[in-house]
Amino acid sequence: MSEHGALYRKYRPQEFTEVRDQDHIVKVLEGAIKKGDIPHALLFSGTRGTGKTTLARIFAKAIGTSAFDLYEIDAASNRGIDDIRELKEAVHTSPFESKYKVYIIDEVHMLTKEAFNALLKTLEEPPAHVIFILATTEEEKLLDTILSRCQVFRFRSPSRAVLAETVTDIAKKEGFTLDPDAADLIAIAADGSFRDALGVTQKVILASGDVIGSANEVAAIIGAPRGEILLSLLKALHAGATDQALTALEEAVSLHVDMKLFARLLLENLRAVMLLRHQPAKAETLLANFGPEAKKLLAELAKSSPSPLNSQMLLKLLTATEQITYSPIPHLPLEIAVIEVTAKK
Repeated sequence: MSEHGALYRKYRPQEFTEVRDQDHIVKVLEGAIKKGDIPHALLFSGTRGTGKTTLARIFAKAIGTSAFDLYEIDAASNRGIDDIRELKEAVHTSPFESKYKVYIIDEVHMLTKEAFNALLKTLEEPPAHVIFILATTEEEKLLDTILSRCQVFRFRSPSRAVLAETVTDIAKKEGFTLDPDAADLIAIAADGSFRDALGVTQKVILASGDVIGSANEVAAIIGAPRGEILLSLLKALHAGATDQALTALEEAVSLHVDMKLFARLLLENLRAVMLLRHQPAKAETLLANFGPEAKKLLAELAKSSPSPLNSQMLLKLLTATEQITYSPIPHLPLEIAVIEVTAKK
């Protein structure tokens, strides 16, 4: 394991070919460069950790902009009118050694109203040698007048499969093997963020006593439940056994499991059971991300009909999951839902 910086910095893509899951954007940018039709204002919109700033740097490099002529501004820290006024004056000076000066403004939605208006004037008539790349996680907060002056690129959140593949590949480069179940658990916890996925992977590599990362090791690090706790809860819900279901929840709480992640994994399992029951021909695809023990149990539960593991239960637990964030006792919404769905009619 390298001592230099985090994994996401070490393995940050440097070329268009290394960018994962954003082909719809890469193709357009490459096409613009080939045709020499470079937009002077671009907006990169998407959730955190999807590679907006990384792709902005790659684009700047691809059009020949050197480090001297690349400027990165964090709008969360430099959000005032004075900061943008300085930028307005600076854009008129020629590049040091490149054809273009590129300004990457991250979290642009954080600018004050006055700063927005000042930026708008600069975007209306930018000097020919200046390119703006605005990045935001909250596009809806931007003025329509800003959006209308930019070519907008919306980043996809990487799929669970892509995240699992990414962390597996990078762990391998670090001389470490992630079990498939472990990689999938990291992908679920990362919630669509490459940065978060690699952050968890780094913790697993550092904490592991050997060169193989298991699902239980990952679970301990990220606050996920061990597989057997989830399976125990599933069996209890299927049997309508309130006491056993609450006991499984108690065990998760005693192990300081992250309740939002616990609920999400529970929903993943229940969803698989419901879909398996209605689409048995797709069993291989639906169970692809589960370990051997979970696959066997989910397949058995899906064959049972009628079953309390149905869409109504899924809806109740989905509502409970949404309430976890706002509950003073994080596991309380799940406890209430478990009691409701296992109560004898």
